[in-house]
Amino acid sequence: MTTVGSGQAWTAQQGAYRAAVQRRVLAVLTAGQVLGGIGVGLGVAAGTLVARELSGSEVVGGLAQTSAVLGAALIAIPAARLSAGSGRRSALSFGYGMGTLGALVAALAAAFGSWPLFLAGLLLFGGASAAGYAARYSATDLSRPGHAARDLSIVVWASTGGAVLGPLLAGKTDALGGHTGVYLLATAVFALAALAVFVGLRPDPLRVAHLGSGREEIPPDRSLRTGLRVLGRSPSARVAVMAITVSHTAMVALMSMTPVHLDHGGAGLGTVGVVISLHIAGMYALSPLVGWFADQFGHVPVLLGGQVLLALAAVVAGLAAPESTAQAAVGLVLLGLGWSCGIVAGSALLTESAPVDLRPSVQGLSDLLMNGGAALGGVVAGVIVATLSYPALSALLLLLTLPMGTLLLLARRLAEP
Repeated sequence: MTTVGSGQAWTAQQGAYRAAVQRRVLAVLTAGQVLGGIGVGLGVAAGTLVARELSGSEVVGGLAQTSAVLGAALIAIPAARLSAGSGRRSALSFGYGMGTLGALVAALAAAFGSWPLFLAGLLLFGGASAAGYAARYSATDLSRPGHAARDLSIVVWASTGGAVLGPLLAGKTDALGGHTGVYLLATAVFALAALAVFVGLRPDPLRVAHLGSGREEIPPDRSLRTGLRVLGRSPSARVAVMAITVSHTAMVALMSMTPVHLDHGGAGLGTVGVVISLHIAGMYALSPLVGWFADQFGHVPVLLGGQVLLALAAVVAGLAAPESTAQAAVGLVLLGLGWSCGIVAGSALLTESAPVDLRPSVQGLSDLLMNGGAALGGVVAGVIVATLSYPALSALLLLLTLPMGTLLLLARRLAEP
């Protein structure tokens, strides 16, 4: 009786401790996401136009967003290794630190008129996005069963204010030097985000997740091969990664070229900033509702709904003339909502499909594939818009989402863990 009672007392004590740490983790991650969202939003609004202005080429303009997304993919690899070896705090601090350095390089490149240096800066700039994406997984390490999507969605939602404010600020930075000022401001907010995570994320949620399991140290296996083994064994993990990758690729490809499309209709940076802000609001603002739906009704139905929204976005945006700012904005809001469904439900499904000691590896692999696909999508998007048209790009994205939706319909019985 004494032994059982002691065990029950320890379990209750451990649960209370985990809940207290989780509240702190969510608060710190929320602060980091707001700051990081401002910087990322600034870069999204200005990157394509700055690169095109510096180079005189729309293809190079399309490479701006591609560089940032490729950077997020590449930096996801060491970030995942840091998570598995040292915990979430080290990984997130590293990502925001790389973003800080990249934003500073981009500011110098804009000042000196060098588009190759600008693209190199955006490559490092992508580290902030990698940190933001990794933060959503950090929110689930201590989640109660059946609450992963809701906890994850809180962190995604926290990006709303910063990410909406960032593009709006992009048109208000003349006093800081125009394009240079955009990236100087991003440098400052990324540095603050890195500091907030480094100081505030104690104790580390991934380490706390191992308390009481007999494995209080984070397991030493940090390789992406571990993630591949998880995908090989788990149908639900494979479905999650595929849906995440398609959703993110479609979003980045269409969003990155919309500023160029609107610029052909005479829209200035301020107008483009408003459209991008509405798009980002669509991505983040309703994420708690998306998370609640995913926990209540299942991840796969929400993933399927996301593909429908992405297809609608491709149709609405693709039919918008360059002067039709309002229609383009509606299309990008739908695009953001579809992305939210894919990322929130897909990430929660992936998290629940892997044991805690293997999660960093498979999550890092997912972010690598997600951002790698988006980087390729950005390159293809720039070429298609330059050689064909913006509507042709929308048609291609429609063809990308329809097979994924069909796969989700066929696999819905196997997809939940």
